Amino acid sequence: MLAAIMREVGDTDLDVCDDVEVLDLRPDDVSIKITHTGVCHSDVSALNGTIPQAPPAVLGHEGAGIIEEVGDDVDDLAPGDHVIVVWSPPCGECAFCTGRNQPNLCSNITFGAMARTKFRHDGTELFGMAGAGTFAEKTLMPRQGVVKIDPDIPLDVASLIGCGVMTGAGAAMNTAKISPGSSVVIIGAGGVGVAAIQGARIAGAAEIVAVDKNPAKLDEAIAFGATHAVLPEDLEGVKKEITGRDGFDYALECVGVPALMRTAYDMTRRGGTCCIVGVGRMEEMVSFNAFELFYNEKTLVGSYYGGTDVRSDFHRLLRLWKHGKLDLEGMITRRITIDEINPALEAVRNGEVVRQVIEF
Repeated sequence: MLAAIMREVGDTDLDVCDDVEVLDLRPDDVSIKITHTGVCHSDVSALNGTIPQAPPAVLGHEGAGIIEEVGDDVDDLAPGDHVIVVWSPPCGECAFCTGRNQPNLCSNITFGAMARTKFRHDGTELFGMAGAGTFAEKTLMPRQGVVKIDPDIPLDVASLIGCGVMTGAGAAMNTAKISPGSSVVIIGAGGVGVAAIQGARIAGAAEIVAVDKNPAKLDEAIAFGATHAVLPEDLEGVKKEITGRDGFDYALECVGVPALMRTAYDMTRRGGTCCIVGVGRMEEMVSFNAFELFYNEKTLVGSYYGGTDVRSDFHRLLRLWKHGKLDLEGMITRRITIDEINPALEAVRNGEVVRQVIEF
């Protein structure tokens, strides 16, 4: 089958091969024919080492498709079911899943899925990125690693829910808990940033300021619900216009750059919430002085997978889409084939797109 392989961390391009095999199904597995998969900035981050991913690996983690086969121990899914891939699935049994109401932080299945190989090429077994590996015509997932959806939902739309939309919209609604009538600044207007803009709009924010260094992204941000869209050098001016000297009620950083995380904190009013959505490198640091943490009483919070319970929140976002409150089709800038993956990754690096979807 076709698949796109990262040979080494630090490579720029993926190796697209047509003779990759899927390993044998385990009793708790489902085999999925991937029909659509989004190209996410996290795929670039896996290539450059920001997100740790052992090579060689089939990249891709934001996908949807149709179950072809289920393992002997799987009784709640069946061949023919339409599903969204979950790259960080909840086990349903640990304290995070049951007692703390934070199933997105469950790691019982995620670490095991990341550590196993799923594919083989030229005699070498391959990992799947984040335990998924959706840049392939087929992949294996643990039964908890998929969410069944109605068969009338287009799978190209569904694929976006699996990472970028859930991460951004979830950060706005679940993690930051944006309140009606509030002021919000969102730094970065890529796929996750656009989803955060939509999440803030759905949550009822009065002012939503999008910030991006790419002028072409500003009109897009307005189209998805931002009330203002500015270049970084104009952010201070729009902050004064909207909030005076106070700062925004909520600031979301959707890029993963320490300097921008610091900017997001500085743009947050005293007592407001600064939410870090972007993934930065482990060796990079963000500095705060001891007095400002006390004096400003700001909430500084990270957002992992949009603070989601995928078992319910995926369906919640799809209901919003069905009723015209969440624009998913408009987020698809380009529809491509797997052979176009390397130009697609370069487009992500250059900030040219909201989302590209590979169609198998």
